[in-house]
Amino acid sequence: MKIAAAQIKPIKGDILKNIENHKTVIKAAATKNVDLIIFPELSITGYEPELAEQLSIDYEDQVLDVFQKMADNNNMSITLGMPTKSDDRLFISSIIFESGKRRKVYSKRHLFPTEIAIFSKGDHFFQLEVLQNKISLAICYDLSDPMHSQEAYQAGSNIYAASVLNSFNGIDEDISKLSSIAEKYHMSVVMANFIGESGGYECAGKSSVWSNTGNLLGQLNDENEGILIVDTDHDHIEKIYIN
Repeated sequence: MKIAAAQIKPIKGDILKNIENHKTVIKAAATKNVDLIIFPELSITGYEPELAEQLSIDYEDQVLDVFQKMADNNNMSITLGMPTKSDDRLFISSIIFESGKRRKVYSKRHLFPTEIAIFSKGDHFFQLEVLQNKISLAICYDLSDPMHSQEAYQAGSNIYAASVLNSFNGIDEDISKLSSIAEKYHMSVVMANFIGESGGYECAGKSSVWSNTGNLLGQLNDENEGILIVDTDHDHIEKIYIN
């Protein structure tokens, strides 16, 4: 199975321009026959909590229909980030597109302290199945709660995929945590992060992949957009920088 971590530079609050950037990245992944691509936290809007209410959508909103078409046309699963609204509750969500299937949503269950006054916690665990692999999705601070990765392991996941916003001040700590998760639970781990500025943070890039023994297999730099592709059957890595 081929998984790509997408590393992008978000444009603050500009949904349409960010969609175009996502399309460019997905097209690059499709040329490498990627089966699943993971984008960072709130990738379609950037990490902008103060704008999340006005930018939020229902997860089935037609503005994202293009991603279902891309999933169908490329036989690819796509996970991207968006603030979503349900029953007047605001969530930090990953929206999942799979070929020939109805889109799904996973909402962040463990909120960073500064998010608690704005967002609601998601209330369910999510596991994606691609080519007989079981992938548990995490959104940033989820990975800081040991129960989250333990639940992934107990559910039989062999891959743990984290969509994050990580700054230069916080990246090393999360890299260490994700390596430990891979080693402890024998799961391959993928992390997708931003570059540039978002939400007042200088984003650190370094999107990464770990083997199921905790070894760092590959990592992008901290200044370019691109995709980091791992073939989980052979632990083979490929880096593609887009600009």
